[in-house]
Amino acid sequence: MPRGHSLRLTPAAAAELCRQAAVAGTPGLMHLELLEGACEAWTIRLRPGHLAGTPVARADGITLYSPAGQLPLLQGLQLDYRGDLSGGGFLVRPGPGVRSCACGAAFSRES
Repeated sequence: MPRGHSLRLTPAAAAELCRQAAVAGTPGLMHLELLEGACEAWTIRLRPGHLAGTPVARADGITLYSPAGQLPLLQGLQLDYRGDLSGGGFLVRPGPGVRSCACGAAFSRES
């Protein structure tokens, strides 16, 4: 992983990513892509497998890949997972210079 561009994964996020990768038949491999968001500039899309790109996070048996051009946008972010009886979802925990929307799934870099 390139230094300074890593995305941090919480233990809950790593466990859910491992589960999703295993169910999809690609154990240990997931892909994160940033898409244009509605409530903030960027939202995340997670898919199983190593579709292309550079590893941006490794934790507890999972490697998360992302397109190389999106690495600067991921710097300083933490990916978390929250689940309850009605479902669950991944949340972006912002770092310095980053704000996230109320839903927690989208973020923007402050200028």
